[in-house]
Amino acid sequence: MRLWCCFGVGEEEEANTRGDMKEGLLSTEAEGKSEEFSFVAMENDQAGSSRMGFSIGDELDEDLFLGMEVARDGGGDEITVDCSDPWELVIGNSRYFERYASASGHDLGEIDELGFGEETSLGFGRGNRDRDYQYKRAKVLSDSMECHYATAMSPCANTSTLPADGAQSISQGSVTSGNEMLLCLSSAPNGGGSRNPMDSNGGGDNDGGGSNSSKIEDLEVKMDLTDDLLHMVLSFLDHINRCRAARVCRQWRAATAHEDFWRCLNFESRNISPIQFADMCRRYPNITEVNICGALAIDLLVMKAITSLKYIETLIVGKGQLEDGFFHALADCSLLKTLSVTDATLGNGVQEIPVFHDRLRHLQIMKCRALRISVRCPQLETLSLKRTNMGHAVLNCPQLQELDIASCHKLSDAGIRSAATSCPLLASLDMSTCSCVSDETLREIALMCPSLRVLNASYCPNISLESVRLPMLAVLKLCGCEGITSASMAAISHSYMLEVLELDDCSLLTSVSLDIPHLQNIRLVHCRKFVDLNLRSPMLSSITVSNCAALHRINITSNLLQKLMLQKQESLSTLALQCQSLQELDLTECESLTNSICEVFSDGGGCPMLRSLVLDNCESLTEVEFNSSSLVSLSLVGCRAMTTLELKCPYLEQVFLDNCDHLERASFCPVGLRSLNLGICPKLNVLQIEAPHMVVLELKGCGVLSEAAINCPCLISLDASFCSQLKDDCLSATTASCPLIESLVLMSCPSIGPDGLSSLHWLSYLTLLDLSYTFLVNLQPVFESCLQLKVLKLQACKYLTNSSLEALYKDGALPALCELDLSYGSLCQSAIEELLASCTHLTHVSLNGCVNMHDLNWEHTGGQLSEFSSMDGSSSICSPEIIQEPFVHPDRLLQNLNCVGCSNIKKVVIPPRARCFHLSSLNLSLSANLKEVDVACFNLSFLNLSNCYSLEILKLECPKLTSLFLQSCSVAEEVVEDAILHCNMLETLDVRFCPKIYPVYMGRLRAVCPSLKRIFSSLCAS
Repeated sequence: MRLWCCFGVGEEEEANTRGDMKEGLLSTEAEGKSEEFSFVAMENDQAGSSRMGFSIGDELDEDLFLGMEVARDGGGDEITVDCSDPWELVIGNSRYFERYASASGHDLGEIDELGFGEETSLGFGRGNRDRDYQYKRAKVLSDSMECHYATAMSPCANTSTLPADGAQSISQGSVTSGNEMLLCLSSAPNGGGSRNPMDSNGGGDNDGGGSNSSKIEDLEVKMDLTDDLLHMVLSFLDHINRCRAARVCRQWRAATAHEDFWRCLNFESRNISPIQFADMCRRYPNITEVNICGALAIDLLVMKAITSLKYIETLIVGKGQLEDGFFHALADCSLLKTLSVTDATLGNGVQEIPVFHDRLRHLQIMKCRALRISVRCPQLETLSLKRTNMGHAVLNCPQLQELDIASCHKLSDAGIRSAATSCPLLASLDMSTCSCVSDETLREIALMCPSLRVLNASYCPNISLESVRLPMLAVLKLCGCEGITSASMAAISHSYMLEVLELDDCSLLTSVSLDIPHLQNIRLVHCRKFVDLNLRSPMLSSITVSNCAALHRINITSNLLQKLMLQKQESLSTLALQCQSLQELDLTECESLTNSICEVFSDGGGCPMLRSLVLDNCESLTEVEFNSSSLVSLSLVGCRAMTTLELKCPYLEQVFLDNCDHLERASFCPVGLRSLNLGICPKLNVLQIEAPHMVVLELKGCGVLSEAAINCPCLISLDASFCSQLKDDCLSATTASCPLIESLVLMSCPSIGPDGLSSLHWLSYLTLLDLSYTFLVNLQPVFESCLQLKVLKLQACKYLTNSSLEALYKDGALPALCELDLSYGSLCQSAIEELLASCTHLTHVSLNGCVNMHDLNWEHTGGQLSEFSSMDGSSSICSPEIIQEPFVHPDRLLQNLNCVGCSNIKKVVIPPRARCFHLSSLNLSLSANLKEVDVACFNLSFLNLSNCYSLEILKLECPKLTSLFLQSCSVAEEVVEDAILHCNMLETLDVRFCPKIYPVYMGRLRAVCPSLKRIFSSLCAS
């Protein structure tokens, strides 16, 4: 397929194209690295005028390339040639193209070869910005049409045919394999003799192909965007992406050249030459912000910016040498408001650097090197000299409000004092890490700067503030000040407007006692000798205390404090809080807290709004008692010494007691808990619960629990597994107070007897009962009380006799029962057969480990299963509709049958006459003596015969079987082939560790059963 994408221009455009419009750009990178896009500015076509190029590169680092060189031909005309890279060719229309060829000594073919390589980019010159052009829509032509007005240039061409000036055309060709795309830019006068066939206005064609115009109109792709909408879209792009957008079409190219997008030039760390930068300044004289930090020759660039851009407001320079002339010329930028100089060498390092400007408001000189700096800016508001290596600073800035001289190590105490006191309106001062600062300097600053509200004197070792008064101060940072002690707090307390106080790493600070009405935030981190904290501030909202190993007393009074984190305060033993709004408190690993802490968090203790309390790993707590009407969440994880827990919290919804190994007595009366897990408290002996909303209660593993009073009217699930001391009276009381229980687990509760089971009649909604591993003999109370029971688990009930379940299969007890688990029981073969024959309503039966079960043979006509014999004796699989019997018996609802580990089973036969039409899963694994399996079940999908070492005969008529597991079976490969022959839906077959089935047979198994997707063998899995 061949695709042409063409852009046409109208009559008015063509008339202006010859004189003013900049047309055409082809650039090809040497060695095929990347594409380049260029704007070419050619102001006119007269001799002696300059044509300048603006090229945006698309390299890996997306650098901005701007390159051009002005040359003159023999007639004195200037020609634009490349000076930055040999592969970039900047040309105008065809006349400029020919001039370049003649001036450079190349013929047209060589230039064509350079311009039309395999990797080329097409650019459009910038036209007159003041002219309102009408742009045509892009049009797509299929390869069935002939294009007679553009010539595709071959990379190997020796000659080239260029269009005349009246019809400039640039075309791009590609290799001749597969698809070929030709981009064509053509402009021709509509009124001329040759009509542009791409023009939507119609017209003839030089070759007489007038019919092509209508075809082109039919294939026209409309891509119109209004100028306003396009302008808004482009405003979201940065310079690089905006230049890429200029490649799309002339409209986009003109839109991206709008000066609104070029008011801010960012050439930070880019390779831009002074000539290129001068061209940009000439193009966009209304630029207001320039960033040339890290650019080469910044001294020349910044001087050009100062002299050329009269409207510049923000100038950012750095990473180079700035001569004295730059600072003297600043006065020429009358509108300059912001100046930033970073990481630069100022002057020659000998004389003073003057910064004089009448309108400058923000000045930043950071990480610079200078001997002396003098700033005289009457309207300057913020000044930063941070990390500048200077010995003296003279300031004459009467309006200065913010001064940053942090890390100015060479500034003397007197220098800092002189600089700060010369600014009477100073509101913020940062002199952190200025090691020479003294208390005398702070006193002078406090006297001369009455408006000072922010002071950062961190890491100034010589200050102690003992005789300093800063009454209007709002923010005070004294981190790492070795001179700050408890005596300094008296001076700080005079700052009655103080809102933020930071005292991190004050190694000599032992106590803080402050009564400041406006204090909102205080930090005390890594204060090694800090012992006592006493704060009284109604506005206090944030306290950060951490890693203060010696802290053991805290007294806080605040009306706004909502969250308090006091983690890992190992010595904290006394805590007094009067915080009316406190909602969250974390005291994790405060190992010295005692039982008295409970009074602080109970009603009347000073925290009436407390909702969340964390006391994890507080190992000194032994008896915990909370009486709170606001507490919602309580965590006592890891409180190993706690033996008694008493909670009277009616709105408590969460409690965490993990690793409370020694808890013996627990009372939850009343609480708002919906669920509670006490199975993690193995020594729990006495339990009392009154929870009107509790739904789930787990007591699993409370082996010594002997007294339990549970009053939970909404309780649905109760798990009392392994509560070996739980007796009938406790069970009776629980069932009477919790009538909505649906699931009751009494596994391994040997003390439960018939009296306790008789109380189950209170549970009219009981559907699941687990009595596994109990010593029960008589189940009659269960049969009489649990009429709605659906699941009954009797695992390992060794004392159940053959007559214990007679009520099930003779009297029809538990009519709703669906699932029965008799695993590891002692029932005989006949009892099991009668149960399976009569209880056809069972859906899940588990007989795992039943040693008295010998065969599962539902084919013979004698015994309890004779009723399933059919008249015709057919063994083929059939559906319920085709079974013909003189007396129709009910279908079995059995879906899942588990006989795992039944070592005495030798034969399993389930023919169609057994009417197991719903059986979907059969598990006979670990039946070591099983020799024969003959199953014909229409809906069986899962069959597990793993580790049936004696298996020899396998017959299957299960058309819906999907998974068959024969792992470690000694069955022969031929038997398996015959068994799966009629399993048309079998997907998974496991024959690992089968000694008679080798991996080479896997192909035969797949051939027998094409539906197989996964076969697992002992040596490979496919």
